Amino acid sequence: MLAEGSAAHLASAVAENVQYHGRKAIRRRSEARRQAILDAALRIIIREGVRAVRHRAVAAEAEVPLSATTYYFKDISDLITDTFALYVERSAARLAEFWQGTHVLLPDSVELDGGVASRRALVEHISGLLSEYVLTQLDQNRQELLADQAFRQEALRNPHLATLVCQHREILVRGVTHFFELLGSPRPQQDATLLTGIISQMEYQGLLDGVGCLDAGEMQAVFRRYMHLVLGLSAPDSVHAPSELAAAV
Repeated sequence: MLAEGSAAHLASAVAENVQYHGRKAIRRRSEARRQAILDAALRIIIREGVRAVRHRAVAAEAEVPLSATTYYFKDISDLITDTFALYVERSAARLAEFWQGTHVLLPDSVELDGGVASRRALVEHISGLLSEYVLTQLDQNRQELLADQAFRQEALRNPHLATLVCQHREILVRGVTHFFELLGSPRPQQDATLLTGIISQMEYQGLLDGVGCLDAGEMQAVFRRYMHLVLGLSAPDSVHAPSELAAAV
């Protein structure tokens, strides 16, 4: 059972309560065709942008008759809105599973109330995980990141999407907030907002310049500095050797 107020609970609620604007499908086969149309629209958005979504283009991409797209979506705005609604529904479901199955990304041997050496080791562990996460996202989930960027841009023009963007964002922030609560942060929500903002900027830069142009060491240094501030540590004068970090854990 999901704890009420948890990131997993919120994600499940978002996934289950997404509202669609186009015509509803009655039969299972009809629902499959409707989703195929939305998937085709999303591929076009990722490849060419939102403005390229047109009934004829989507019908060709989905390999369905033009009449099928106009039957479910008489208004092109509803087609775009429902495309992102389906994206949020699926993304929220994945996030619900992630937050339900993930406890805390901390090594078992780290003592949160330990001394400075222990907390410095914790900083190295977390900053390494965060840097690896961003690089993995850009390398393996580039299409999803592009969809997310398009989604947020379209929400600036479409009030129906603005609420979905906020709900989708809140899932991630709430999960990271819990992480900072476990770290003992006095302001976990603020820390979570800042960290997710840093990650979002790095992902955007990676999409813009290409993942090969990102400096993994510099990324980790940014996360390291941020975590030093969160844990109330001064920046180390020199980089700890791996053996020193291992001994501190």
